[in-house]
Amino acid sequence: MNAPGTTETAPIKIGLVCSHGGHLTEMLELGPAFEGYDIFYYSYEGETSKGLPNVYTVPNKPYSPFQFVLNLLRTNRILKNEKPDFVVSTGAEIAIPMFLMAKMRGIPTAYVECGNQVTIPSITGRVICRLTKNFFVQWPELLPAYRGRAQYRGSLIDDSRTEEEGL
Repeated sequence: MNAPGTTETAPIKIGLVCSHGGHLTEMLELGPAFEGYDIFYYSYEGETSKGLPNVYTVPNKPYSPFQFVLNLLRTNRILKNEKPDFVVSTGAEIAIPMFLMAKMRGIPTAYVECGNQVTIPSITGRVICRLTKNFFVQWPELLPAYRGRAQYRGSLIDDSRTEEEGL
């Protein structure tokens, strides 16, 4: 029997995509789920992200069309070099170019909507929910906004809510 996160030939590789700050905090909450897997991070340049192991960083200019095109090219190169088996994101907009390129390459993805989106979807969530089958929200109140495209499995940050619901 193989160890978790390995196949007979190589460990499963997972790309973890998030902006720094709260989105990174939520990604780090998912850390135990990635133990035993070969991981790399893709994030914005910043104090919190530069200490991550095996990290690719890009400038934090989310509303620049030029930067978006550059990020598409960067993510394509990263996916070509890293060859991940799966890509996971906790947001925000840095996920869009990665998910577009992953979809084009047939790489499965999963997205966890930010925990502070309780009843109104994020702009990134509205885009990403169309790019992945594995879309999760952290509040059941947000499910109707995604019209059947989202799943609820609990909260990454609010332990009391998850415990109340038996998750």
